[in-house]
Amino acid sequence: MIAAAALAARGEYSALAVGAVAVAACVIGDSILYAVGRAYGHRVMRLLCGISLSPDSCVRQTSLQFERWGGWTLVLGKFLPGIGTVAPPLAGVMRTGWPTFLALGTLGSTLWVGAAVGAGMLFHEQVTALLAWAQRQGGPALAVLAFVLVAYISFKWWERRRFYKTIRMARITVQELRDVIGRKENPVIVDLRPHAERTQHGRSIPGARPIDLAEVDRQLAQFPKDREIVFFCSCPNEASAASAAKVLMDLGYTRVRPLLGGIDAWSAAGYDLEALARQ
Repeated sequence: MIAAAALAARGEYSALAVGAVAVAACVIGDSILYAVGRAYGHRVMRLLCGISLSPDSCVRQTSLQFERWGGWTLVLGKFLPGIGTVAPPLAGVMRTGWPTFLALGTLGSTLWVGAAVGAGMLFHEQVTALLAWAQRQGGPALAVLAFVLVAYISFKWWERRRFYKTIRMARITVQELRDVIGRKENPVIVDLRPHAERTQHGRSIPGARPIDLAEVDRQLAQFPKDREIVFFCSCPNEASAASAAKVLMDLGYTRVRPLLGGIDAWSAAGYDLEALARQ
């Protein structure tokens, strides 16, 4: 968009046409993601975050933004890395109405495209010079671009591997947790799903306490060291649950584990779920 806008500033294209095509492409792509999220629910979110380079925060951060900004996340999220991709399907999962989605999504796309087109036209001389340099260099310029792209992906992949290494720990299975509950051992079960996701799902493991991941180290009074503590979420590889467990383990807790498979595994096993009070 920036390059096309720079050429538009030189009279080679219409800036209005460049902006219109870009906005239309954004709205079409976001609408497809919204429809898929509306049809398949959180399965889509788990798939997106499973292939994300930052799976530990993929849905959680976007859900938190939805709690703070509501539908305006579709507007502001365009300018925030990661959130712009996840916001449309999450809006579908949360049953945001089509008219609201289209209105806010189109507004966000227009502002985002407008910023890019405006930057291209404002700095058209510098962009044109850069394009001319790339054209003169040919293969070396493409090699530099490919190197930067590969370096970025490699770095994020290394971060992902390092993150999963830090949360590598023993999990408790849903059967084991059910047995612990059945033996009246009174485990502390913590629901780490974002508020918006809990509200949309409407159910949780009986007796689970809702706590935000960012609040775990500030809620130590709720975690007695003489009882089993189980964290669960609905994210890939129990990322949030394992992160919370590691926080407590670093503070000296020994009886703390994430729930393998999270609430999805509990539900798939046919165990009871508790309806959450509407807020």
